[in-house]
Amino acid sequence: MTVKSMTGYGKGISESDALKLVVELKSVNHRFLDLSIKMPKLLNFAEDGMRKAIKERIARGHVEVYVNVEDKRTDKGVLTADYGLAAQYVALADEMSKRLGIANDLGVNELVRQNNIVSFTADETGEDELSSALGEALGKALDALDAMRVKEGGNLAADMLAKLDEMQQIVDKVAAFAPDTLAQHRERVRERVTEFLQDVAIDEGKFLNEMAFFADKVAIDEEITRLNSHIPHFREILSKGGAVGKQLDFVVQEMNRESNTIGSKCSDIRVSGCVVELKCLIEKLREQIQNLE
Repeated sequence: MTVKSMTGYGKGISESDALKLVVELKSVNHRFLDLSIKMPKLLNFAEDGMRKAIKERIARGHVEVYVNVEDKRTDKGVLTADYGLAAQYVALADEMSKRLGIANDLGVNELVRQNNIVSFTADETGEDELSSALGEALGKALDALDAMRVKEGGNLAADMLAKLDEMQQIVDKVAAFAPDTLAQHRERVRERVTEFLQDVAIDEGKFLNEMAFFADKVAIDEEITRLNSHIPHFREILSKGGAVGKQLDFVVQEMNRESNTIGSKCSDIRVSGCVVELKCLIEKLREQIQNLE
C-alpha cells in the first residue's frame, strides 16, 4: 500500500450526444477533509452522493470541486403563446384607438415581446441521466487526482527514507561519543577540584559518588535507545501506507523531544553538532509530513 500526498489535480469528463459534464478536483493540505463544491443548481440533488463518493477515496485535505454541465441538444424546449390573452391585447388596442382617435399600430412583434403572452418551457434533463454522467465524470476525476497524489506521495516517501538513513548515521555517532563525553567531563572536574584544593587530598569515594550521580543526570543512553526505536517505527508506518500523516507527525514530535533532551544534557561540542544536524533533519521530515494524507 502506498502513501499519498494531499496535493493534486484531477479532471473527468462524461459526454453523450445530449450532454457534456466536466468535474475538476483540486486538493491541498489540510488537517482534515474539507470539501468545497461549486456546481449548477440543477445538480443540487446529487451533492450528498458526491460528498460520500469523495470521502470514500480521500481521508484528508482541502478539496475544491468544480462541476460544469453543457446541454448539447438543439431542441431544448417549447415556445407557447397565450392566444386568449393576445386577443385581449388586440381588443384593448382597438378600443383605445377609437376613443383617443389615434392609429392602432399594434402588431405581432409587439405582442411576442410580452413575457406573459409568449413563454418558454425548458425540456430538462432527467435526474437519472445527470446522476449517471456525474458519477462517470467524478470517478475519472478521482482516478486522475489519486494517480497524481500517489506519485507525489512516492517521491515524498523516498526522500523521507533517505533522511531517516542520515538520522541513523548521526544517532550512531552520538552513541559512539557518549562514553567519551562522560570520561572527559570526569577528568575536567577532577582537574578543577585538584586545582582548587591544591594540597588537600581528594576523598576518592565521595568523588566517585558525585561522578556517579552526575553521570546519571547527563546519561543519554535512554534517549539514544528511543531514537533507535523511533527511526524503524517511522519506516514501518510509512511502509504500511494509507493515511499515515497524523501518525508520522506524532513520531516526529517524539524524535524532536529526544534530540532536545540530548542537547540539554551534553556539553560535548561533537554531540552538540550532531544534535543540530538531527534537528534540521527532523524539521525537514515534519515539513514533508504536512503534505501526506
